[in-house]
Amino acid sequence: MTNRNKYSGVWPVMLTPFTDDGEIDWASLERLIDWYIAAGVSGLFANCQSSEMFFLSQKESVALTRFVLEKTAGRVPVVASGHTANAESQQIEQLHEIADTGVDSVILISNRLAPQSASDAVVLEKIAALTEKVPGDFGLGIYECPYPYKRLLSDEVVKWCAESGRYTFIKDTCCDIDIIRRRLALAEGSGLNIANANTQTLLASLRAGASGYSGVMANFHPELYVWLCANHAAEPEKADVLARYLTTASLIENVDYPISAKDFQRRLGNFASAAARVREAGPFLRSQLHDVVDQMIALGEDVARGVGVKETAA
Repeated sequence: MTNRNKYSGVWPVMLTPFTDDGEIDWASLERLIDWYIAAGVSGLFANCQSSEMFFLSQKESVALTRFVLEKTAGRVPVVASGHTANAESQQIEQLHEIADTGVDSVILISNRLAPQSASDAVVLEKIAALTEKVPGDFGLGIYECPYPYKRLLSDEVVKWCAESGRYTFIKDTCCDIDIIRRRLALAEGSGLNIANANTQTLLASLRAGASGYSGVMANFHPELYVWLCANHAAEPEKADVLARYLTTASLIENVDYPISAKDFQRRLGNFASAAARVREAGPFLRSQLHDVVDQMIALGEDVARGVGVKETAA
């Protein structure tokens, strides 16, 4: 299987369920894995920002990644990060430990590569150094994580990754279709795949050649993103309608995420609790915003039926 085929489609950024006591809820996590796969996703992005990786210990990060691999059981490929440390020596240790779990690709976090004030040249030097220090037959990737600050990759970095032969996956958060098109041109013919995290530019990016979607809204209705990625070329008019809905629905990202997604998973029966480490669940649970989420999902089902998404899903 080529990297282009392997890393195409929908790659949810996985949630980490916690008990009310703040421990990882492994039973809920197993149900979540099965739910993603039943929706038709192509792969899973474990141990990422949606997983609250900055609030996990290194031991927890490794255990979480191993659990996802075990329960996925080869049904879909898995990539993972956990690249959260500041010191290079700690970063190398983290990357090696995640690689040792057997993931398909280990994902570096772009803002861990240099301080916010550093130049793109410093970032390129750091990527080259880390790449040399984590040898192996696994792939590497980069995620433009917005926390604690967003560092977008320069054209020079994208070009270097494409030419290196090691990099398979960029989780793109630039939200700019012109930048995405430029990155796709730089990666053309290589094993580097561009997965868009931004719904507003997703359809245009797919039509320009992006590999797929890796964003938070796959924690609400992954099956709609699966359809869009698989069928946008064959059914462009339906894709336009669905993309307009998904763009509007994605505004829920700004409402107490990941609590909103965890509460949705709780009401689906996948999670036992909406608890998180990154923020308190109480304010969202005391609001009526879960009704907005329910109506968003219901409207998505109406749109899907209206354009025949279910009947033509790949």
